[in-house]
Amino acid sequence: MAGPVVASAPAADELSRLVANLTSPSALIELAAFVGCLLLAWVLVRLLRGAEAPRENSVWFGQRIVDGVMFPLAALMLALLARWLMQGVVPTAVFKLVVPILMSLAAIRLTVRVLHQAFPTSQLVRLFERSFSWVAWIAVVLWVTGILPLLLQELDQITWKLGGATVSVRNLIEGALSAILVLMVTLWLSSLLEQRLLKGATENISMRKMAANALRALLLFVGLMFALSAAGIDLTALGVLGGALGVGIGFGLQKLAANYVSGFVILAENSMRIGDLVRVDNFEGRITDITTRYTKIRSINGRESLVPNEMMITQRIENLSLADNNMLLTTVVQVAYGTDVAALLPVLRDVVAGVPRVLAEPGPGVNLSAFAADGLELTFGFWIGDPENGQVNVRTDVNPAILAALNERGIEIPFPQRVVHAAARPSA
Repeated sequence: MAGPVVASAPAADELSRLVANLTSPSALIELAAFVGCLLLAWVLVRLLRGAEAPRENSVWFGQRIVDGVMFPLAALMLALLARWLMQGVVPTAVFKLVVPILMSLAAIRLTVRVLHQAFPTSQLVRLFERSFSWVAWIAVVLWVTGILPLLLQELDQITWKLGGATVSVRNLIEGALSAILVLMVTLWLSSLLEQRLLKGATENISMRKMAANALRALLLFVGLMFALSAAGIDLTALGVLGGALGVGIGFGLQKLAANYVSGFVILAENSMRIGDLVRVDNFEGRITDITTRYTKIRSINGRESLVPNEMMITQRIENLSLADNNMLLTTVVQVAYGTDVAALLPVLRDVVAGVPRVLAEPGPGVNLSAFAADGLELTFGFWIGDPENGQVNVRTDVNPAILAALNERGIEIPFPQRVVHAAARPSA
């Protein structure tokens, strides 16, 4: 029982000394210096950002200057400088407390901003944010109270053999933190480069998207290698892991690898581009994004479909935008037998041509398509150049125009006709 009491004594002495220094008059001097550091940091960040409106996804500046990474970093640098200048003049109390707080705040802001920029729609990002924030603030409390150094010493004593090297729990924790930092920086760089590649792009957007995906994959691979090195993992052991991964891809990850490769093939061939109107598996819509795993298609009614890239390669896809945006629509109506069809067809053709959104070239057409049971069947064909604005609403304009023209000329749209035969009654 004596061990824990002796081990906790330095932490208790450190905490008592910190409380005493915080309640001394010299702490007011440190507090004033710290407030000055915050004000100066705000001014510096404001000058660096300039008068332009802040971007929503800015990692450095955030939306309100203080919610970006730059503000806690600038405040931390100024606080370290102020502590160094005041060393030996007044006891260190406030700066001993605020420096780890600013370090944790900068780490949290960096993690949150980068994850939001790299994965804007992921639900797991919020869970990771909360978990990382709790770990960071708990580490601050342990550091300020003096418990963290003692805890790290104890964790350094827990070791085991991993191959030919001795690994401790402290090494794993420090390596994991280093790996997280490296991956955050890698994600940040890949997001920035992707934004630069796609910013203002109107031509070759598919090729730019392919380059952005390839660049992100390369940076993540390099970042993963650095992260594994930071965690103390011998990279020579990855040869066996690579073989196992190849077997896994051959069996369990075959579809994932096929979708990944298919995504690059789609972008490289330029057979389908972002913005094209396509029909896949009876789902019609416009391509809004092509990722490494799936293609996002948004229909006119607002529904979105995530189509695996392998399906976009192996199945028949109707690309309605590959040649042009013109689309042929049809509608059918019947008129009574005995109607002067030769005189009626040019009139109805002109009526359809006068409907908004119906193209004049190629112009609409109307044909006597069938001798139906109830009347003469007329089929109208007309072209539109903006199918993304809807197709049913065009028919809603064309059909009333046809009906009005028929009513003006007294032409009847026949009702279904049936012949009923009554069996003769047997005589009594």
